[in-house]
Amino acid sequence: MAAGFAQWGNDLYTGRRSYDIVGKRRRWYAVSAVLLLISVVLLITPGLNPGIEFRGGSEFTVSDVDDLDQGLATRTVQEVAPDEVPRVTTLGGDSLRIQTSQLEQEQVQQVTDALATAFDVPEEQVTSNYIGPAWGRDVSQKALTGLGVFLLFVAAVMTLYFRNWRMAVAALVALAHDLIITVGLYSGIGWEVTPATVIGFLTILGYSLYDTVVVFDKVRENTADTLEQTRFTYAEKANLAVNQTLVRSINTSVVALLPVASILVVGAFILGAGTLRDIALALFVGMVVGTFSSVFIATPFEVTLREREPRIREHTAKVLALRAGTATADGDAGEPALAGAPRATGALRPGGHQGQAAQPRRKSR
Repeated sequence: MAAGFAQWGNDLYTGRRSYDIVGKRRRWYAVSAVLLLISVVLLITPGLNPGIEFRGGSEFTVSDVDDLDQGLATRTVQEVAPDEVPRVTTLGGDSLRIQTSQLEQEQVQQVTDALATAFDVPEEQVTSNYIGPAWGRDVSQKALTGLGVFLLFVAAVMTLYFRNWRMAVAALVALAHDLIITVGLYSGIGWEVTPATVIGFLTILGYSLYDTVVVFDKVRENTADTLEQTRFTYAEKANLAVNQTLVRSINTSVVALLPVASILVVGAFILGAGTLRDIALALFVGMVVGTFSSVFIATPFEVTLREREPRIREHTAKVLALRAGTATADGDAGEPALAGAPRATGALRPGGHQGQAAQPRRKSR
């Protein structure tokens, strides 16, 4: 299987095998539009579930209990504060966390005593603290400020590096795509948004951008001589770049997702709710979506922008006209090796060079 995968990757890189990702970009746009719509709906209903760090309130932790009955914890709190709807989660294998709105000091002591009695533990094993919403607002504001500075920096650096503002715009579109879908799916799952979750959201932007830059670097290399030849269009050369980096994107994603998936399983099913679970879910979803966008959204969208340029549009029309004339004169040249291009004179090679036909071997005497 390894040899087959390696041969598949080699065929993609040399152009002997090609998937028309750029040519069928409307399909991927439609898939992304559906995912974005679902994410926006989830952000509205049910919406994000802010943790206590963002909404403020009282928090109780009961440690070393034999019975992790969340219903018992809920009933115990409501005996003291009937109007409360506490949020109860399991921490590890022997602890419970109970979160409520802000309680009076007298109610806090009553809930502490009631929880100790209900779970048959010493009062010292029931801890309580109050978290104000101001801290969460400060974290949110700083996160938004950091996000804005990051996006401006990305736009400036990519425009200077690639000498092409369209690649910067396409990268920013892919980043927004990844962030909206990740936050939307997180909202749909219903887990609390904690500072660790926010860190995860910001981290996936760097991962997505890294993968996109690698693909764009290959696009720039392949399309450097586009206007100097009349065999392949800009879209076809960009599509070759996506195919050449496809195996790398898959390998990078798998290697990155395996440890994140392990952390997610450990955090969600072994340790219970906590920092590991919150950040791992955001990273896992973001990495999957980021890999999709770097392959199926970023480069296709960049090609869409480039094809609006008069030079690229005229060149594409010229290539297609010449190709149609060749097909009329020579008949069917067969199925192309490079998606959208004939292979009458060989498949497109890395860097945009044309492969040479094998020369006949001289017969020795």
